Amino acid sequence: MEKSTADGALEVIRASVAALAVVVPGPESAGACVPDPLRAEADGWLDSLQEACRLQAATAAFIVHAAAGFADATRAMSPPDEQPHQRLAQEMGIVSELACVMTVSERTASALLGQSHELITTLPLTLAALQEGDLSWQHARVMVDETTDLDAAGAAALEAHFLDPDAPDAAKRCPAGGLVPSRFRANARAWRERHHPESIERRHAKGFLDRRLEYAPDRDGMAWLSAYLPADQAAGIWNRTTAAARALQGPAEGRTLTQLRADVAAKLLLGAGFTPSSPADGSTDTASGNVLVTDVDAVPVSSPAAQVLVTVPVFALMGLTDEPADLDGYGPIPASMARKLVADGSSSFRRILVDPRDGAPLEIGRNSYRIPPAMRQWLRLRDRQCSFPGCNNQSLDNEADHILAWADGGTTGLSNLGQLCRKHHRLKHTTTWTPTGACNDKPPGWTSPTGRHYPSEHHDWEPPQLPAALQDAVNDRKREPSMDLEHVSDPDLAIAKVRGPSW
Repeated sequence: MEKSTADGALEVIRASVAALAVVVPGPESAGACVPDPLRAEADGWLDSLQEACRLQAATAAFIVHAAAGFADATRAMSPPDEQPHQRLAQEMGIVSELACVMTVSERTASALLGQSHELITTLPLTLAALQEGDLSWQHARVMVDETTDLDAAGAAALEAHFLDPDAPDAAKRCPAGGLVPSRFRANARAWRERHHPESIERRHAKGFLDRRLEYAPDRDGMAWLSAYLPADQAAGIWNRTTAAARALQGPAEGRTLTQLRADVAAKLLLGAGFTPSSPADGSTDTASGNVLVTDVDAVPVSSPAAQVLVTVPVFALMGLTDEPADLDGYGPIPASMARKLVADGSSSFRRILVDPRDGAPLEIGRNSYRIPPAMRQWLRLRDRQCSFPGCNNQSLDNEADHILAWADGGTTGLSNLGQLCRKHHRLKHTTTWTPTGACNDKPPGWTSPTGRHYPSEHHDWEPPQLPAALQDAVNDRKREPSMDLEHVSDPDLAIAKVRGPSW
């Protein structure tokens, strides 16, 4: 970006920010012609906020160009015979100058330089979307992070999947900018794991060697303890600890679920376990009069099983392919890990087989007044987390709810059910936020009290990989019509035809 162009862009941004001050209609100007002037003012503020976010993104794109432009111009002034130590000193000087101008740390300035370089040289679609205000700076950073260690072709493919609607395998869910950054990161990571040029099995084998436990002192006599573990172990520990913490909740328990979870984990790791004990060792909350139990051993608690959904492509479960499975609340895991979970018969994990034709889960629900366990499992698989826009509360913590109440004529079917965390369940019943438009494979969208509609963030199922022999048969289906998977209702029968009578 040349200096004159940069000055012009900066002037446009300044003018746009100044224009926001006159966007919002005040009650005085709106009262004569608008039936509800306060509603008009509220809508005007929302419109201004939306436009301000777009300008914020455009400003971030301008910062990217400015930081990269300064670095490029400074490097261009270097003599061609500059020594390595001189180049290193120059890079340090560039980072220091940026840090001082922006009033940030040198670490932050260095990260900005790296991100700016990637956006300008490797991720043109992301930078263009940022300039247009279709993505936030947080989304752009996620794209840079998730394309790290990918070659140029892999980075371009990931970027095109989410940002190019004309790409052969473009994402069908909400636009990337319509997802909160954390949800976008999960989606980008899942796609990256499935399409990475190196097998997830090999990458997992390398990562497994890095497993560790970390301890970091903190303020006020506290400390952080964290563990870097294989995904199945970490998910199992988290859900089992959560289930045990829930079992301790009750009218006389003053601790929050978060506090109980930490206490349970501490007792388990220290080897105390859960055993019946003497009367609770606790104190009384003077405000409420409740007993605050301070010793989890004081309450007899069994060690409950915490159920985790494992979505396994049927051919991967059979060992015919190595494509990733999906662990609820985590994302893609190696097929070998999923096979081990199923083979061990772990009561904490429930397998969900997916259709080999389109990647969608096989149906497990039915209709009834009360929501049966099978249908609840399907809702967990469909919604994955609370269906409210941007909520990341995982499926294990949520409550199934009728979109249209049974008393108002609603049915107990997947098209009339949603999975909400307690907070947004309460929001639905106490405000005019309204869920809309669910179906078997798509959670409901939401309409706000102002009339704005926010679409659902449904999972974008991908057809699973086929074993080589079956793929050859599909490719030859014109000569062998019976092998067309579009007309095969039993995948085992299709495999048997490929393998022969011995199957």
